[in-house]
Amino acid sequence: MKKGILLALFVLIGAQFLRAQDYYSSTYQDKPISLGITLSPNLSWMQYGDANGYESTAKLGFSYGLAADFGFAPNYYFSTGLLVNTMVSGATTPVHEGTYRLQYVEIPLALKLKSTQRYFRSYYGQFGFTSGFKVNAKEKVSPDYKRSELEGANLLRLALQIGGGVEWQLDHNLAFVTGITYNNGFTKAMKPGSPKNSYFALNFGVFF
Repeated sequence: MKKGILLALFVLIGAQFLRAQDYYSSTYQDKPISLGITLSPNLSWMQYGDANGYESTAKLGFSYGLAADFGFAPNYYFSTGLLVNTMVSGATTPVHEGTYRLQYVEIPLALKLKSTQRYFRSYYGQFGFTSGFKVNAKEKVSPDYKRSELEGANLLRLALQIGGGVEWQLDHNLAFVTGITYNNGFTKAMKPGSPKNSYFALNFGVFF
């Protein structure tokens, strides 16, 4: 009787040990297509280059929207989405000091490289482009004065984007993504001073 109880306890402890080992070493299978939602606070500024009398200060903005990853080979993905991106920056010009708020609908197009999943997480890096279309542009030059439409704001914004982060696999069909992105604009944001706007962003997303 005692031997039977000891044998049962040994089997139970062994099963629990193997289950614990499997928990820390196993992975969820990568999905060929993942869709999700994302929210990214950003810190943006204007780049005036050699324009005299123009200076910029960085301010906080944010973006949100839908994201999608399409796998075409192991650990290789095409990443895209549909985002609403609000970029805010302060500026000193030869005429006045103001704050510019530019809002774009953006479509990112990037190659995403993902590491092999271990302990239910994987690391990724991505590189690509973003194309944005202006939906709103505002200028504030004093606490009591706002102009709903900024004159000379360009309709199209193109940028180069690079970033990376960690994807945390919470379940077979649920992942939480964290990361950081640098987005470098290479088209003019507006006519006065001909600046380009760029930003750093912290990325948070949930993929299903």
